[in-house]
Amino acid sequence: MLIAIDGPAGAGKSTVAKAVAAALGWTYLDSGAMYRAVALAGLQGRPFPERIELGDRVLSDGEDVTAAIRTPEVTARASEVAADPEVRERLVDMQRELIAGGNWVAEGRDIGTVVAPDAEVKVYLTASAEERARRRAEQEGRPVADVLAEQRERDARDEQREHSPLRAAADATELDTTGLSIDEVVTRIAGLVP
Repeated sequence: MLIAIDGPAGAGKSTVAKAVAAALGWTYLDSGAMYRAVALAGLQGRPFPERIELGDRVLSDGEDVTAAIRTPEVTARASEVAADPEVRERLVDMQRELIAGGNWVAEGRDIGTVVAPDAEVKVYLTASAEERARRRAEQEGRPVADVLAEQRERDARDEQREHSPLRAAADATELDTTGLSIDEVVTRIAGLVP
C-alpha cells in the first residue's frame, strides 16, 4: 500500500511523512532527497548518480551526502534540476522501483499525480506562504523574508514547469497544516488508511 503526500516546499511533507511512516510501521520515501542528490552531483561536476539509497542516511553512488544535500545552494538548485524532463524520468523510474513492494509513505511534488497515480491514499499538504517560509527559516537559521522570496520563486517554477507541475491530484485529500501540530496532521492522514 502507498500513501502519497505531495505539496509545496515548507508544507511539512518530510516531517509528516516520516512521522506517518513511523506511526504505521511503514517505509518512508523522501523523493526530494533524490532530486537534491542529483543537484549536488551537478554542482560538484559529477555525473548523474547511478544509485541513490535512502534511509537514515542518503547515499549517492555509495557516498554519504545526507548533510551536503541540505545546504541552501543545493536546495535552490534542486527545483531547477527537477524541471528537467530527463532527470524527472530517471528519478521517477527509481522511485517506482523502490515503492513496488511493501507499504510506503512517499512524499514529493508529483507522487500522487505522476509517480504513483494509483496510490491508495493521496494527500496534498499545504500551508500559508508565510507559515511555510517561517518553518523553513527556522530550520535553516535564516531570515524569513529571504526564505519567503526564494520560496515564491520556487513555487512558481514548480507550478509552471512543463513536466510534472506541482498540483494536487484530483482525488487527493487537501490538508492545510497552518496552525496544526505534527501529531494532529499524522492522526488525520493515518485515519485515511482503509
